[in-house]
Amino acid sequence: MPSQNALRVAVVGTGKMGADHVRRLQQVISGARVTAVVDIDAERVRGLADGIDGCTAYTEPAAALAAPDVDAVLIASPGPAHEAALIDALAHDLPVLCEKPLTPDAASALRVLEAEQRLGHRRIQVGFMRRYDVEYAKLKRLLDSGELGRALLLHHRHRNLSMPEWFTNEMLINDSVVHEMDVTRWLLDQEITAITVLKPAPTSHAPAGMNDPQFVLLETEAGALADVEMFGHCGYGYQVTAEAVCERGTARIGDEPGPRVSVDGRWGGRITPDYVERFEDAYDREVQAWVDATRQGLVTGPSVWDGYAAAAVCEAGVRSQHEGRRVEVDLIERPVFYG
Repeated sequence: MPSQNALRVAVVGTGKMGADHVRRLQQVISGARVTAVVDIDAERVRGLADGIDGCTAYTEPAAALAAPDVDAVLIASPGPAHEAALIDALAHDLPVLCEKPLTPDAASALRVLEAEQRLGHRRIQVGFMRRYDVEYAKLKRLLDSGELGRALLLHHRHRNLSMPEWFTNEMLINDSVVHEMDVTRWLLDQEITAITVLKPAPTSHAPAGMNDPQFVLLETEAGALADVEMFGHCGYGYQVTAEAVCERGTARIGDEPGPRVSVDGRWGGRITPDYVERFEDAYDREVQAWVDATRQGLVTGPSVWDGYAAAAVCEAGVRSQHEGRRVEVDLIERPVFYG
């Protein structure tokens, strides 16, 4: 819980995710408190600030990042606003946790990457929270151990109860499948080199013009393949699973936890309704790890390189959507700065 010597955090963007992070910083994790909240919705941000002792409401990120009572910043605003806030945070040498996407496209992500290198040290962590999920972390350790041999295939399922009416085909890639892109890179420790997006006949529950579901095939630099079933309107809940197929065995995560009940000739259990509940613990662990590292003067977790690489794969994925073909991913050579 917040204390007098806690990390003083500005939260930029107070929509669904940002407001949840404000709650998390104030009520769940230790070592931090919210001293600034920023949103273009002045009424909403004032309402949030009024409920937190010592918190100031802002409608412009630049004013908050220049405030003397801000030690670090958590960015949860829409993706198009990220670049300006990130560049400003680097100018103030402030540690940052930036929700994905780092930026909406590879060119702007590359500008942030170059700005951080000019600063001379890492300051930005990207919010790919699945890396902090207990099950994904166990799968990562298992694959790294070599116990199952080399990973050959990854099978991902990503199903939503429904999607907002304003969600687009491109957002299915940029805002949803981006998680599988990052976790594939992380689990396999390989870059993605090509992507193919296939569009089967759409469900009748998808809005007009949306191709849902979609099937995504990712190719990696070492010859592994990963497939993603992206189904935005499955109609029954939120499911995220992954299965690694290796030389000496397989490992699967994400199946719903118990209890499984058998009664009246039926068996079953509950399916989580959305990502906030499914990954609540992962978000808690992610933000706690960021706060702990920041208080020690460290930057850990997904880097700007990871954000840039994901943006480049997303761009190739959207091209594949539009052109109906396999598209190679265009990446710069990884800078030594990012290990």
